[in-house]
Amino acid sequence: MKLILIAARNLWRNKLRTVLTVLGGAVAILTFIALRTVLSSWSAAADFAAKDRIATRHKVSFVISMPKRYIDDIRAVPGVKQATFMNWFGGKNPKDPNMFFASMAVEPDKVLDVMDEMVVPPDQKQRWLEDKKGAVVGDVLAKQLGIKVGDRITLQGSIYPGDWEFNIDGIYTATRKSVDRSTFMFHWSYLNESLPDARKDEIGWITTRVDDPGRGPAVAAAIDKLFDDKDVQTTTMSERAMNLSFLGMLSAILGALNVISLIILLIMMMLIGNTIAMGVRERTREYGVLRALGFRPGHIRTFIMGEAIALGLLAGTVGLALSYPLVELGIGRFLEENMGAWFPYFRIAPETAGLAVGLAVVLAASAATIPARRASRLAVTDALRRVA
Repeated sequence: MKLILIAARNLWRNKLRTVLTVLGGAVAILTFIALRTVLSSWSAAADFAAKDRIATRHKVSFVISMPKRYIDDIRAVPGVKQATFMNWFGGKNPKDPNMFFASMAVEPDKVLDVMDEMVVPPDQKQRWLEDKKGAVVGDVLAKQLGIKVGDRITLQGSIYPGDWEFNIDGIYTATRKSVDRSTFMFHWSYLNESLPDARKDEIGWITTRVDDPGRGPAVAAAIDKLFDDKDVQTTTMSERAMNLSFLGMLSAILGALNVISLIILLIMMMLIGNTIAMGVRERTREYGVLRALGFRPGHIRTFIMGEAIALGLLAGTVGLALSYPLVELGIGRFLEENMGAWFPYFRIAPETAGLAVGLAVVLAASAATIPARRASRLAVTDALRRVA
């Protein structure tokens, strides 16, 4: 241990080189943590999905609608505790058309029972139930739009063209990390009554709560069997599977981010390896003197590996320290407020932080393996004659 501590002090013999190497490694660790947090936060909705909820959609695609009458058939299936339907609206803020948030037409008297992690104060909920033009929004979206209960807002429809006026009757908070706090919900009946006959009585998907999570697969199979001989067939899956199906659409992007994060660490490894190799070359004569004084090849390897481990640990620690204000408080807050549908909960996972620092140390040690081996094998006479 004393040899490693002595070796770590060698880092400051060339302060500028060490500082630049640590900063380069810290940037690599920071980027690695940012990318890994994107991946883990993207899948948070699936990881924290309710165990007792299943979702039913059109068998062909999520974007194809189903008849509204299906909800009554599903509610009659044994094992179904409660069910509700939703319909994607695709509304936009006319003041900022590029701003994205989820907007959905729902059953106001059922959705908060099935999605009970969305919490609305009782008085606001009652107000919403009684107001056909009423809407409930997430607390993050309310802050982003600068609205409060009692305000009026107009959204421009994309899937359903036109200007749609709503009264803000409630603001919900969330008790589960998987919930998007930037969702805009309003009465499905308000939408349905405004549509032409050809588009009426259609819904996007159905969310069902079962009385026993263990019976979820059996209930899902029973629901799909109901519609096997209908014109519109369905696919029912767990809420987690439904969320993962959205991620599957972007699997190529997620895979690319994963590869990029590893490439960044390899670049850090080469950066540290180059610094260690330069230091070893400059101190070859010193190692020769140590060998002449009786130090063994293993001691030389310990000196070099200790220096590399200290460098990797320092780079990893600095990168981790920078990641919390920049990634979690900076990027994370922006994504939660502006892209809550995809990043409802953007936080650095403890395992990501530990992995980043651990890999920094391991890769730094790996990068020093070749220089350490060469230095330890060098003959004393050759080392004493070597000029850096």
